[in-house]
Formats: sequence, C-alpha cells, structure tokens
Amino acid sequence: MPRASGTFEVKLSPLTLNNDTADASLGRLDLDKQFFGDLVATSRGEMLSAGTAVKGSAGYVAIERVGGTLENRTGSFVLQHKGTMNRGEPTLEIVVVPDSGTDGLTGLSGTMTINIVGGVHTYEFEYTLEDTF
Repeated sequence: MPRASGTFEVKLSPLTLNNDTADASLGRLDLDKQFFGDLVATSRGEMLSAGTAVKGSAGYVAIERVGGTLENRTGSFVLQHKGTMNRGEPTLEIVVVPDSGTDGLTGLSGTMTINIVGGVHTYEFEYTLEDTF
C-alpha cells in the first residue's frame, strides 16, 4: 500500500456551540491546516470535543476537506477523525470518507496517523488510489 508522509501546521480557532449548553467540558473548533511533504494540501474543517472530570480522559470527532496534490494528482477528499483519551491512553482513527475523492483523487481510500513530537506535527498516510482514468 502506498504511503505518504510529511509535516503539517494546524490553526485551531474556538467556535460557538450551536445549542444552549453552557457546559465548559464541550468545545467546538475551526480547523485550518497546511500539509507539506508527499501530500501538499490545505484543509478546512470542524472539531467537536468533550472533556471529563477525570484527568486525561476526553474525546473528539472532526471532519475536514483536504484539497491539494498527492502522487502528482490534484483533487480533494474528506477525512473523518475519531479520537479518545482514556486516562492518558490515546486512540485515534482518521479515515478517508468513502467516495469523497474528487478530480484526480477520485477513488482515494486510506487511513492517516498523526504524531506530535516537540511541537512538530507529522502525518503518515496509507492509501490506495484507484486508476479511474
């Protein structure tokens, strides 16, 4: 399976929750990313998060549309995130939404992992790209 890797920069901006919940443990954020390396792209999306009274336990979901170039093909696709911290133990699943690829990235599927070390965000993207031409 092909693999793309590189770094990314992310800007998170708080958004207002769309309900009357005045619960400080819930959050909504705007995502604005730039990918570098094998995937050269930008993305925009939204994240919803929930913290708990137990230190190190939380969860988040996010959707982002990524647009750019992969394997010299240009198009866009959607990533879906599901992350959980269980008393400090993280689990994270990031997948390409089926059939979300457009233009040169039509037929894209795959999973992404991210790591943050010393404030630097990196990604590993395992994917398949059907030859639709």
